[in-house]
Parts: sequence; C-alpha cells; structure tokens
Amino acid sequence: MAISFRQIRYFIAIADAGKITEAAANLHVSQSAVSAAIHALEEELEVRLFQRQSGGVVLTYEGHQFVRHAQNILAAVSEATRGLRRSGQTLSGDVRVGLTYTVAGYFIPQILMRFGRSFPNVNVHLRELRRVNIEEAIVQGDLDIAVILVSNLQNTEQISSKALLRSRRRLWLCADHSLLEVEPVRFKHIAEQPYVMLTVDEAEKSALRYWNATKHRPNIVFKTSSVEAVRSMVATGMGVTILSDMVYRPWSLEGQHVEVKTVADVVHSMDVGLIWKKDSEMNATTKAFHDYLSLTFADTGYGISNIEV
Repeated sequence: MAISFRQIRYFIAIADAGKITEAAANLHVSQSAVSAAIHALEEELEVRLFQRQSGGVVLTYEGHQFVRHAQNILAAVSEATRGLRRSGQTLSGDVRVGLTYTVAGYFIPQILMRFGRSFPNVNVHLRELRRVNIEEAIVQGDLDIAVILVSNLQNTEQISSKALLRSRRRLWLCADHSLLEVEPVRFKHIAEQPYVMLTVDEAEKSALRYWNATKHRPNIVFKTSSVEAVRSMVATGMGVTILSDMVYRPWSLEGQHVEVKTVADVVHSMDVGLIWKKDSEMNATTKAFHDYLSLTFADTGYGISNIEV
C-alpha cells in the first residue's frame, strides 16, 4: 500500500491540533476517517506516530522525525502547483528580511531553501536582530519584511503582521519524572518543581505572562539563553520547563530523552509570523516573499489552529 497525500494532510492536522477530534473538525471530515487514515499510515510505516494520552495525542520520537518530512511533502506539492501558475514568469531583485534568534534557528532554514528554488533570481538578505530592533528597522525602512514571534509584537500602530505558525507550549520533563503520572497537570503542580527558565527572544517575559495570570509562580533555579542547555538540564532531571513544540526535540545532546505533557491550564501559544510597515506598498520581491510564506502555511494548514493568543 502506498502512502497517500490525504494521510499526510491528516497526520499534519493531528500533529497541529494534538487531538484527533479537533483535527477532524478542522479538516471537515469524520473522526473515524482521520483515525483510520492514521492507523493505516502507522501500519505502512511500521512505527507509532502518536502516543495516546487522556487529553489527546503527542508525537512519538518517530512521529517527530516524520513530521518534518510530511511538512516538506505538502510544501513541495504547493510549490509544484504554484510553479505551473508562474510558468514563464521571472522575478529578480533583493529583499531585506529581519529574523529573531528562535526564527533563525528553528523555523526559517528549510523555508528559505524552498523559496530559493521557486525564486532563484531573488536575493534574500538576512539580518538577525532583537525584536525591538527589528521593529525599528521596519518602521525606518531599513528592512523590507521580517519573520519574528508576532505574539511579542509591540508597535501595532505602525506595523502590520500576519501569523503563520501557532506553536503550542507544553511542559518538558525528564523520562522518569513524577509529573508524568499526574493527570491533569496544572500550574500548581509545576510550581512545586525546580524550573529552568529560557530567556532568549523574550521567552521569560512570555512565560511570566501566563504564569502571572495565575496565583502560582515558577520556582526558577536557573536562567539561560540556550535552548540546548534547557533541554539538557530537563533531560537530566535538574528541573522542568514550558516551551513551544517548535523548539522541542525528544533527545538532549547527551542522548537523554525529554518528555512532553500538555498543561491543563491556559498556556499561550508561541506565534511566528510576518511583519511589515503598515500602509506601505510592498515591492515585487517583498510581496513574493510575503505571499510565498503565506501560501505555504495556508496550504499545509500546519500550526494554525484555535489556540488562545
């Protein structure tokens, strides 16, 4: 049996939603159809792609490996379709793109590679800056467009934005942690544990935003700007943390496993998106970059779901 494009779409939808029922609703198909498609896909691949939990499903290690291939498949199909529509058209020039640290490391590389194949004569000039500096550069005209964590955007009066990916934040913990047996896990349980706080890209500010909405506070034992340091410390049992699925990897650099668990209380998503100067007309290359990313994520549906911002 061959893997179908429909199975790939359903797999991505479940990975995004974390629940088969929600994925089915987003796809406008029955839950049984989605379940059957994923069951057949797992049988064909001879691996488990999802781990079933009481609150939904999470990707297994093999599922995390496969999700990136699945995203590339959907994006490649979209590119092929758009390529036919652009037959005979050429576009050349430059586009100045700002990036924040997390976007540069965990989001943009594969997208830039595919954009380069579709627009070989467009030169993309990248600048990694802090979010506040990117906003200034956009307003002053030193950048044409930027890809940032739009959930942190401040200058909404002068800057327009478009969300591309809404990445859920979940609890990270070591493989034998006691909270794995707690259902449901809430902030009151997490507050009792040592907490490793990521600081890069305003991660601490974002974390405290949802912590401060409760009466609980994290027991911070270490702060670091390194995602890999957080991953290693969590894997060795030095503490827990709440971070987004976009930066999650199931193994630390030392080869120790990192588990994830959904938090029952409200945890805001980490939203990645585009920003550009409001009321300004985009040149052709900037519009191509804007439209390419917008269409890529609209076509795949990956990451865009009814998550509270």
